[in-house]
Amino acid sequence: MTLEKGSEAIRSNSLEPFSVQSLDAEENIFFNIRLPRVIFGILVGIALAVAGGVMQGVFKNPMADPFILGISTGSAVGAVLGMTFFASLGLVARPFMAFLGGVVTIFIVYNIARAGGKIAIDTLLLAGIAFGYFLYSLEWLLLIVFTNSPHEILSWLIGYLGTAQWQDVKYAVLPVLTGTFIIFLFARDLNAMLLGDETAHYLGIGVENVRKILLVLASLITAITVAFSGIIGFVGLIIPHTTRLLVGSDHRILLPASALFGAIFVIWTDTLARTVLVPSEIPVGVITPLFGAPLFIYLLVKKRRG
Repeated sequence: MTLEKGSEAIRSNSLEPFSVQSLDAEENIFFNIRLPRVIFGILVGIALAVAGGVMQGVFKNPMADPFILGISTGSAVGAVLGMTFFASLGLVARPFMAFLGGVVTIFIVYNIARAGGKIAIDTLLLAGIAFGYFLYSLEWLLLIVFTNSPHEILSWLIGYLGTAQWQDVKYAVLPVLTGTFIIFLFARDLNAMLLGDETAHYLGIGVENVRKILLVLASLITAITVAFSGIIGFVGLIIPHTTRLLVGSDHRILLPASALFGAIFVIWTDTLARTVLVPSEIPVGVITPLFGAPLFIYLLVKKRRG
């Protein structure tokens, strides 16, 4: 259904998928615009939901999320640096620099919160938000100084799937699915870490090493999606939290379920974004905070009262 919805409605049963030698207008829209957009949206949903689930498990806090902790913004800054200074390297420069930006960001925020040897969750969240705003300003400064028309990529920065092409899918599918699969292998470790660091150590888990590996993997899959779709906030907050209410806290079930629901959520919100104001489109990054920000406020108030 999401493939049929848009500024121009297309009936999928009227298409001839194997007549690829001479696509008509509807077939071209379906196979070269809508289909890569939906597939890339699925990858974005998987990546952001799993990354959010990992961070909530690692930090034992339901408010942890790639967007709130600044990883998404750090990845966007890296992507802008890649487009600005390393464009000669081709399309690979953007995801590579986005990954570096995301990793550097999470470890700066992590070390700020870890001052004194123990992670202070409130400090972690505040550091992520503050550093995220700093990076957001830096991002715009780079665009204004080094590009001729920064407003042309505004929709990309705030999260837009409308420019997704088969080439983007090709670059994203392997690192996202591989990173997600490796994260799934650490599900038992995450379960043990929920019991506390000392208990996890007693069970033979190198907590600090596992934590760093998972943060790098979460940064990787987040950065890949940000590099091509921009910042789509709060998916990593909404989906793992609501999924946990449905299936419980066992990461062996929680992470795969979050991946499924994340994919569904992103393609659903993107369908809403491109149909609510036909023939205009709203970037999906504008829609997701409408769901995520109230949930974040609710969790914050609940934590204060608890």
